[in-house]
Amino acid sequence: MNLLYYLAAFAVALGTLIVVHEYGHYLVARLSGVKVLRFSMGFGRPLVSRRWGKDATEWSIGVFPLGGYVKMLDEREGPVPSEELPRAFNRQHVAKRFAIVLAGPVANFLLAIFLYWCLYLYGMDELRAIVARPSAGSVAEQAGFRDGESIRAVDGISVSTWQDFRWQLLQKAFDKRVVSVETMDTQNHIEIRRVDLSAIDTRELERDPLGYLGLMPFRPHVPAVVGRVEPGSAADQAGMRIGDQVLAIDGQQIADFGDLARIVSAAAGRSLQLEIARDGTKLGFAVTPREVEDRGRRIGRIGVAPQEDVGLRERLFVRVHYGPVAALSRAAEQTWDTSVFSLAMVGKMLTGDVSLKNLSGPVTIADYAGQSARMGGTYYLRFMALISISLGVLNLLPIPLLDGGHLMYYLLEIVKGGPLSERVMEIGQQIGLAVLAMLMALAFYNDINRLVSG
Repeated sequence: MNLLYYLAAFAVALGTLIVVHEYGHYLVARLSGVKVLRFSMGFGRPLVSRRWGKDATEWSIGVFPLGGYVKMLDEREGPVPSEELPRAFNRQHVAKRFAIVLAGPVANFLLAIFLYWCLYLYGMDELRAIVARPSAGSVAEQAGFRDGESIRAVDGISVSTWQDFRWQLLQKAFDKRVVSVETMDTQNHIEIRRVDLSAIDTRELERDPLGYLGLMPFRPHVPAVVGRVEPGSAADQAGMRIGDQVLAIDGQQIADFGDLARIVSAAAGRSLQLEIARDGTKLGFAVTPREVEDRGRRIGRIGVAPQEDVGLRERLFVRVHYGPVAALSRAAEQTWDTSVFSLAMVGKMLTGDVSLKNLSGPVTIADYAGQSARMGGTYYLRFMALISISLGVLNLLPIPLLDGGHLMYYLLEIVKGGPLSERVMEIGQQIGLAVLAMLMALAFYNDINRLVSG
């Protein structure tokens, strides 16, 4: 069931992004007067096909769903009736052909802006940028960070959420320099911390980059008092009640609810002996955590939650939302920054500054799709926006067979004053096919390696 859920989340996301990308090509082609013969989601033999519109365009779903294409009338692919020649793609001015090809990636960027705009307009609950006590000997400890400090700015750029803080440091990580972080403690005293980003291993960005610095989100002390018991859960069947305080598990003292969650998570299917305080009396319970899947991991759960503290939630989380105009501006900025960062990552991979292990394939993307869908609609839409940007950036790379390769041909055509020879384009296609095959093989290898290594 979990596999089907992840596959469904992956299929919806990928299908939407492919349709939007190809519809960009289709729409601009139609506006440019080019006849579209087929709009296909997927490659290979059509599973479903139907003709629609005055040009009887064939709309189909191919057997291989990882991609799509728009087939236009073109003399290079077959004879074209004389009366249809003005509508052939190859007969169009280079500016029109450039616009048609560019429209696919642009459609992906516009989709990302639209998704971010909806999210910022609706509002998202984000974790505040409050740091936990740094690990001993870490860069964060040397910089003087203290438990519970709030992050106000990074190099003068204001931040309010942990995601903003992480994003600012990640963007500056490649410079390997010292950045200024403005903090405020619980007594409203402001300090400037100097953080040396050279400690971040940019070759391993698939891991938490802030972890290299010893920076972790603040985790408050939450008493190990049961605030909710799920009906039918392991805790319910063992007889635990709301108000019970967990004192120890298998003889190990429990300081807070975090200790309880950590021990239970690691004990799926194994009986635990809990010492409980209830109404001044100590009781003993044997509870066996049930194995569940959480964000791709198999963990133990007994079905209890801590007592809700509204004040604590307000301290830890902030509602991020904007008006229509401000949301649009913020969405466009987010899309631009992510696109530039993605291009920088590609460049760093080519120079060896970033490991090729950061390249992900469809298996990893499907895993992220399922995880984000389980976390909620806002997380899933953010995932779709990020993948839409990645798809747009990927297609703009100057690799033959991709949109960027065709755009490169058209730029050379403008400089040369005429189209490139068929031989040159044929060699380019062979090179592009080889490059894409290597990238796909590497992405699949990384996916499998992640599955094996966990």
